[in-house]
This record gives sequence, structure tokens and C-alpha cells, in this order.
Amino acid sequence: MKTVAVIGSGSWGTALAIQLKRAGNNVILWSFKEEEAAAILSERENKEFLPGIKLDKNIVVTYKDEDVTWADMIIFSTPSKFVRNMAKRFAPFVKKNQIVVNVAKGLEEGTLLRLSQVIKEEIPQCKVAVLSGPSHAEEVGRNMATTIVAASEDISVAEEVQNTFMTPMFRVYTNSDIVGVELGGALKNLIALAAGISDGCGFGDNTKAALMTRGLHEISMRGIAMGAKRETFAGLAGVGDLIVTCTSMHSRNRRAGILLGQGKTLKETLDEVHMVVEGVSNAKAAYELSKKLNINMPITHEINDVIYNGKDVKQAVYDLMTRDKVEEI
Repeated sequence: MKTVAVIGSGSWGTALAIQLKRAGNNVILWSFKEEEAAAILSERENKEFLPGIKLDKNIVVTYKDEDVTWADMIIFSTPSKFVRNMAKRFAPFVKKNQIVVNVAKGLEEGTLLRLSQVIKEEIPQCKVAVLSGPSHAEEVGRNMATTIVAASEDISVAEEVQNTFMTPMFRVYTNSDIVGVELGGALKNLIALAAGISDGCGFGDNTKAALMTRGLHEISMRGIAMGAKRETFAGLAGVGDLIVTCTSMHSRNRRAGILLGQGKTLKETLDEVHMVVEGVSNAKAAYELSKKLNINMPITHEINDVIYNGKDVKQAVYDLMTRDKVEEI
């Protein structure tokens, strides 16, 4: 029986801890705060981030870094902006060739690195993989049918992750295109913000379909320019994740977009959502990446302007619709 440590006790980290236990593993759930760990332990429930779903009594909940020493595999489930600090913090506890799985979705601001690259910089002795795809924590926690992708440059590492997580209601595929899988997950959050803004402004299905389709085009163009396979963006980590994030009220990015579209300020929006909105955190990095690659990304450009330059959302939609005429492909 494998022991797996999940670093981060937010909604996704908690849901994955529950899933890993279902799959027959020993599970350690690490929380940043002692009081948060104590609350989860006493209630056997994460009432703040995943209410209504009980944790198995045998899941170990801790705030002590050294408890991770016992793990055979480590899962990083922290917001993207904290991945480097967490990797640096836990590097001393990671054994040579131990598998470290990143489940956060984003890019590192400033360096524009993918998060698996950040982890590998800080923990060079590890084998790194990512887990991504259409998967809301609320549904995984309730054991609803979910499909997801484990990716690594070393397919045997992806297969090990697949074997560790997979159950009849949690189907895991493998993919060696770690670049495409990561970028699909990182960049779809920005498009989900745009889809939410469209809903908040009162636009209809035509508008959302246009944003999702052209958004997928932007994601694919960036990915291919960085060495990803085009086919990956037609799979679970691409269009699959985009669909669920742009259409579900479980999606914090879509919810944030709706509030922005309704006229709320960014601060009011983030306060109301009460969880990290990766689309907001990564808007600047996505925009800088498009400039670095010299690829025209109009949706990315407009969302960045809305978030960081205070542009009116309806003006952003108008500017998108009245750009110069171009061919679709």
C-alpha cells in the first residue's frame, strides 16, 4: 500500500486526499495552518473549502512538514503563486527519484515557467508529473464520475500516477505531452473569466461559444509555439477542462467573471468568491507570454486590460468584435 502526501488543504487538495484514500492508499493531508488542520481533524470535514463531505477517519491531517517524510508520492495542491515556496520548503523531505505531482493550474509570474518546471528547479532530485483535466473538487469529493489526465515526459511516471489515483469513478488517462497538458490547464482559466464576464453582462450562448472557441484557438497557438502537441488541446486537458470551467457554477473563475460583468470591482469579486481565482492571478503572465511568443491573443489582451487596467468590460467586448477582419484559421 502506497503512502501519498497532499500538500495543501484547500478544496482540491481535500478532494484529492479523499480520492486517494478511495483508491486504497494511505493518505497524509498537510495544511498550512495548525488551526485549520485541527478543525479538519475534529470535524473530519473541511467546512471552509469543501463543506458537506466527510474525510475517511484514517486520513492523517497534519501541519508538520516532517510528516511528509513517510510519503512515497507527494502531491502539490497549492495556488500557483505559492508553488515555488512550497517546493523549496519541502525539498529536503523529497527522496531521489520520488514522484512529485503538481495539480495547480497556472504559470509563474515573472519567469513565465510552467509549474512543473518550477518544481524541478527547486527539487531536482524528483520525478515530476502533473494531473489535470475537467474535475471540480465538489464532484470528485462526492465520487461523481470524472476523467482526468496524468502527464509526464517519462510515461512510466504518468502510469504510476494513473495507478495511484484510478478507481471505477475516477478514470485517469496518461499523456507524455506535459507541456500541452499544463498549458491547457493554466490558460483556460483566463477564458473562463471571459465567459463569466459575458454571462454577467447578459450576453447569450452565441457569445460564450465564440469566446470558448476562439479562446481554445489562443491556448492552442501558444501551446504549439512552446512545443506542445495540437491533439492535446482536443482532449481532456484542453477542450474538456475549458468546457467545465466556462460553463459550471462550481468554477471560481467563471463566478469571478460573472461578478466583474455585473459591475463589481476586482476586490469585491475576490472577496465574494473567497477562494484563489487563478485566472486573475495568471492574467498578467498569460499576457506576457503572448508578447514573448509574438502571437496575437486578443481575448488574453482584453482580459488583462479589464483586470489590471480597469477597462470597462462592455468596451472590451466591443473592441473584440470590431477588430480587423481576418480568416478563421
